[in-house]
Amino acid sequence: MAKVFIDGSAGTTGLRIYDRLSARDDIELVTLPDELRKDLSARREALNNCDAAFLCLPDAAATEAAGLIENPDVTVLDTSTAHRTAPGWAYGFPELGTEFLDNIVTGRRIAVPGCHASGFVALVHPLVKNGILPADALLTCHSVTGYSGGGKKMIAQYEEENRDIALSSPRQYALTQNHKHLKEMQAVCALQNAPVFCPIVADYYSGMCVTVPVFASQLCEGKTADDIKALYSQIYRGTLVRYTENAGEDGFMSANALSYKDYMQVTVEGNDERILLIARFDNLGKGASGAAVECLNIKIGAPREKGLDL
Repeated sequence: MAKVFIDGSAGTTGLRIYDRLSARDDIELVTLPDELRKDLSARREALNNCDAAFLCLPDAAATEAAGLIENPDVTVLDTSTAHRTAPGWAYGFPELGTEFLDNIVTGRRIAVPGCHASGFVALVHPLVKNGILPADALLTCHSVTGYSGGGKKMIAQYEEENRDIALSSPRQYALTQNHKHLKEMQAVCALQNAPVFCPIVADYYSGMCVTVPVFASQLCEGKTADDIKALYSQIYRGTLVRYTENAGEDGFMSANALSYKDYMQVTVEGNDERILLIARFDNLGKGASGAAVECLNIKIGAPREKGLDL
């Protein structure tokens, strides 16, 4: 039985991870009483006396927590942005290929991907890797997400009884093009240029739809939308990332259709000239907590989908 500690279990991501693990008979959850949740000594002891530790903390706190771990046998799964492009940390998206899976299996430091970034890398990484999209492509990405992605503070703002009327409409953010996910989006996909990124938060709890539009003229010579579909259908055949033809609903794509689910749906829309690459999933599922639990399952030799809602 694996002993698991969630550092930051009171946060949105930590609570979802706890929910996914609490009913399992192969996991022993190590918990601290409320009065010791922020006690450095108690946290240090818990972090060093478990088999796996989830860090569900802000970046600086996650870096500090990782530094507290001296036991070489502890697997660290960091859900923050702090280590996603750091040397020595595996990127926790095994569906991207055997190299990513092997790094998770053999590594003790695993960075769980960001929610927006998960959709982008699922769509773009295989195209660059397989010579369908050039590494110097100039890309745009827009992503619609539920407000739970903003954590407890944003959730409280949206669910307040007398909230600001502006929260009733979709709101684009990261207007300065400095979003924290851009670094991993570019690095993981081996792109020469970061995409123009337009994230939008809307008035619903969870679920997201990430779209990368491309012109056929941007693809490598001789490549078409059919080549993209064939590649996605070949590599995304599992239960946690699935290629689906005609995934829309009567010409629409609902961003919260997979809310509370832990899998991702990948599809291709558009036409021969203007192609829409689309990934739909829950920002707290395959975009955060579900992805973290999947990585834990790989580490302890359990089925990848164990404990997840599919």
